[in-house]
Amino acid sequence: MRELVLATRSRGKLAELQPLCSALGYVARTLEDVGVVESADEEGIEAFDTFEENALAKARYFWARCGGRPVIADDSGLVVAALGGAPGVHSRRWSGRNDLSGKALDDANNARLAGLMRDQVNRRASYVCVAVWLDQGQELLARGETSGQILEVAAGAGGFGYDPLFLSDDLGVSFGEATREAKAGVSHRGRALRALMTQVRAGR
Repeated sequence: MRELVLATRSRGKLAELQPLCSALGYVARTLEDVGVVESADEEGIEAFDTFEENALAKARYFWARCGGRPVIADDSGLVVAALGGAPGVHSRRWSGRNDLSGKALDDANNARLAGLMRDQVNRRASYVCVAVWLDQGQELLARGETSGQILEVAAGAGGFGYDPLFLSDDLGVSFGEATREAKAGVSHRGRALRALMTQVRAGR
């Protein structure tokens, strides 16, 4: 099984990506596994207006620090129709609470989303993910999307981010209620990663 590095510090993303990579025949290492110490510079990587630009920037930054190992990076977010596509690329820090992380940050983001959607009739939304493979100058990119709507009340304690408020069209339950396996089968991240690895295998 070939080794690659997942260019993320997000525990939620790692929990989803490592099993997906394993199922596709790869051993997925974390940045900590390969000795990439967290730096304050990382906060400024995703400074662009599109998922594609942010994912590429992240892949290039971490590949340069991973000793020549192949790297997978992604940028993802929630796109809500009634909010003009927000939070989009700003999904992670949408609440403005830079003092929070992990579940506390997720809770703050979800509280803002629920508040803004309180009187909205159109509750349609999608999750978007752009995943990038970078290895020795080869850059491959794939996009995955999944559709649903924003619930009035959060449901389930699984997943991360906006998952408890996202009712999946494919599953008929929120991503917070879905099992990890069920979510992986239809999620934006699962779809992007499978499409990306199809490109990787085709190019080898």
